[in-house]
Amino acid sequence: MATQKLYAGVKLRETRARLGLTQKVFADRLGVSLPYLNQMENNHRPVSASVVLGLAGEFGLDVTELSVGDAERLVSDMREALADTIFADTPPPLADLRLTASNAPALARAFLELHRAYRQTHERLASLDEALGREGSVSAVSPWEEVRDFFHYCDNYIDAIDRSAEHFACPDGKRVDAVLRAREALAQRGINVQFSNIDALRLRQGNQLTISARAGGATQAFQLLHQVALITQNELLEATLDLARFQSDTARAIAKIGLANYFAGAALLPYRAFLEAATATRHDLERLSDQFGASIEQIAHRLSTLQRPGAKGVPFYFVRVDQAGTITKRHSAARLQFARFGGACPLWNVHQAFETPGRFLRQLAETPDGVRYLCLARNVSKSGGSFQAPVRRYAIGLGCEISHARGLVYADDMDLSNPRAFAPIGISCRICERKGCHQRSVPPLERRLTVNPDVRGLLPYDIA
Repeated sequence: MATQKLYAGVKLRETRARLGLTQKVFADRLGVSLPYLNQMENNHRPVSASVVLGLAGEFGLDVTELSVGDAERLVSDMREALADTIFADTPPPLADLRLTASNAPALARAFLELHRAYRQTHERLASLDEALGREGSVSAVSPWEEVRDFFHYCDNYIDAIDRSAEHFACPDGKRVDAVLRAREALAQRGINVQFSNIDALRLRQGNQLTISARAGGATQAFQLLHQVALITQNELLEATLDLARFQSDTARAIAKIGLANYFAGAALLPYRAFLEAATATRHDLERLSDQFGASIEQIAHRLSTLQRPGAKGVPFYFVRVDQAGTITKRHSAARLQFARFGGACPLWNVHQAFETPGRFLRQLAETPDGVRYLCLARNVSKSGGSFQAPVRRYAIGLGCEISHARGLVYADDMDLSNPRAFAPIGISCRICERKGCHQRSVPPLERRLTVNPDVRGLLPYDIA
C-alpha cells in the first residue's frame, strides 16, 4: 500500500492567521520549535503526528481539514492541462506541480483558468463556430465548466445550504415526510401543487406548480424540494452566489439551479440521519434507496457529499458517464480524480455497466500512484414516461480507498489483501505512465518514446 506524507503548510498558516497568533506563540502551544513550525508552514517538512494531535487537542481543529485532497485535485488538473500539445516541449516535473499546489494554490487555479480559456477559444476558432461576425463578445470561459469547478473545489459540500436543508427536513431533530413538508411550505406561500401528465418534470406558472405524474416518486419529491429551495431559500442561495463571484450571469443562473438541486438532495437525504443509516447498512445503496425513497443515483451522489467538518463520512468518489464515455457528473472526496476533458480510463468498470443492466459491478483497482480502491458501477436508465419518449442511459461509479472498504457491504468476500486482485487503471492516457497498457490511446506526456520500425507490439512505440 502506498503511504503519503502530509504537507499542509497553507492550512497551518490559515489556522494561525485565523487565531491571530504569531509563529512563536503558535509553535509553543503546539510543542515544537519555531524553525520546525516555519519549515512545516512552507512545506519543507511534512506535518508530524504530534502536531496533528496538538491541533486537535489545543485548538479543536478537525484534523480531516488537513487532507491533501484539494492539492491532489490541483495536481491532477494541472497534469492534464500540461498534456496539451502547447506544453509538449517544456513539461514541468511532477515535484514542481506538487509544490505549486501545496504552496501556491491560487496560482495553480489561475493557471487552470487561463488554460481553460485558451482551450475554449482555440476550439471555437478551429471549428469556425461563427466567432467572427457575431454581435457582442463571447466569454472565453464556459459557464457550465465554471460552475462544475465551483462545486468540485468546494468538495461538493456547501455547509450553510446543507444545514438549512437538514433543518427543513428535520425541524425538531427528527426526520419528517419530505414531500408532505414541501407541500406545506409551498402552500404557506400560496403555491398550489398538482400532479399532471406534462412533458416537463416541473412547471410553475404564477401560483400553480405542476409536477409530472409520469416521473417516479423520487423524482417528484426532488422536484418539489427544488421548488421549495427557490422560493423559501432564495436569500441563502443568492448570498452563496455572491461569495462565489461567477464571471457571467449565465454561470450564476446555472449555479443557482445547482444550489437548489443541492438543497433538494440534502433535504431528501438529511445529513445526520443519512450518515447514520449509511453506516448502519454498511453503505448498501439498495437498502438506503428503499429507506429514504430516493433513486440509486441520488443515494450514490449524496454519499460523495458527506464531508461536514467534524462529522465526515467515508470519502467517496462519484461519477456519471454517458454511453460515449463522456463524464457528465464528477466529484471526488478521495484522492482519485477525473479527467476534466474527455472520458475516463477504459479499463475502469464503469464502462462495463451498460452491458449488465440492473446489476452492481465490483472492481478492485489501483492507480499509477499505488493507491488502491474498491469501485462500484451500475447502469442508470431514465424513462421519458411514454413509449415514444427517449430513454436516457448513463452509468454511475462510486468508490473509496481500500482502507475504508470494510465499511461497505460490497467488500464482503473480496480478497482485499491480494495485490494481483487489483486491476491497473489510470486517469487519462496523457498523464498515465503505465507501460504495456492494451487500451492506451495516446502516449504519456512525461515519458520519452522509442520507435523501432522492425518490431510491433501492442503499441507502435515503446515507453522509456
